[in-house]
Amino acid sequence: MKKPIFSRILLKLSGEILAGEKGFGLDPNVAKKIALEIKSVNDLGVSVGIVIGGGNIIRGELAEVQGMDRVSADYLGMLATIINSITLQDALEKNNCETRTLSALSISQLAEPYIRRRAIRHLEKNRVIILAGGTGNPYFSTDTAAVLRATEIESEVIIKGTKVDGVYNKDPIKYNDAVKFQTISYREVFDKDLQVMDMTAITLAKENKLPIIVYDVNHEGGLKKILSGKKIGTYVGS
Repeated sequence: MKKPIFSRILLKLSGEILAGEKGFGLDPNVAKKIALEIKSVNDLGVSVGIVIGGGNIIRGELAEVQGMDRVSADYLGMLATIINSITLQDALEKNNCETRTLSALSISQLAEPYIRRRAIRHLEKNRVIILAGGTGNPYFSTDTAAVLRATEIESEVIIKGTKVDGVYNKDPIKYNDAVKFQTISYREVFDKDLQVMDMTAITLAKENKLPIIVYDVNHEGGLKKILSGKKIGTYVGS
């Protein structure tokens, strides 16, 4: 493979992906599959940071609708991201990929505290880093945490792995006539109210000129293809 087009990436994964076909909880086989994809690009010398959601365990906004205090629910969601992060760390290390989990919440028995300089140092040693616990604050999604961490660790791009192969004008699972965008601007995401990431995350990405590539995480070898310059998924940028 030719030289990767990005040397440092932030991979954003939804928690639901780790649930596999069950839709809830954790599927170790899915974690292993994702770990192998990540290792394949880390072996090329690409620095990889990862942010994982917690929706396969609990979603803060849904818990609020069901009657739970929003702040408490959001903190439970942050704890769920730590569970997912340790799961993925285990899968990576079982495949000989040195990994560190850094958490915005203090949980020293499982993860290092998130310190920007420490995170960058791990990347410089070619370790994969998993950035858990969201932003450490309620009311902010893991999408926003991903953009924030990407800017902090000086990532060149956010690659968002989803269950669909890009960004569409409407839900392709529900509508057969949904149209996929090959490229789209931040402004169009706002104007068309597309569910790429929440608007706080998109605003932060726009302000920092941080491109986002959305692709199907189940696309075998998808990460390597993106890094080789192949046009898969949807590119979101200026």
